[in-house]
Amino acid sequence: MRLKYGIMRFLLAIIGSVSLALGIMGIFLPVLPTTPFLLLSAALYMRSSQRLYDWLMSHKHLGPYIKNFREHKALPLRVKIVSVTMVWATLLYCAFVVAKEWWMSVMFIAIATGVTIHILSYKTLKNK
Repeated sequence: MRLKYGIMRFLLAIIGSVSLALGIMGIFLPVLPTTPFLLLSAALYMRSSQRLYDWLMSHKHLGPYIKNFREHKALPLRVKIVSVTMVWATLLYCAFVVAKEWWMSVMFIAIATGVTIHILSYKTLKNK
């Protein structure tokens, strides 16, 4: 029983680390969502390793991002602006330079529209 619990904690920590890596990549890749992966990482670390959870929550950049979203269900205005700008810059490039078929361009623009609506659906976090 104890071995099974240890293996499960190890697997949760591994999955949490993969989720964290995806969340960090999402900061730079506009189509990959950052917040859900960071929240998943925090939840998985909470169930697997107090040390990893404490590290993530006290991280200079990621910790406040997770805490603010958990408490307020809101994103800072700067995050919204940067996210929406990056989404449109990347997907418009893909739509007009990368896409070889018209339907691919339409798909890229539809994805950009959907992601923008999703980002803007969150409240804006007021500066304190």
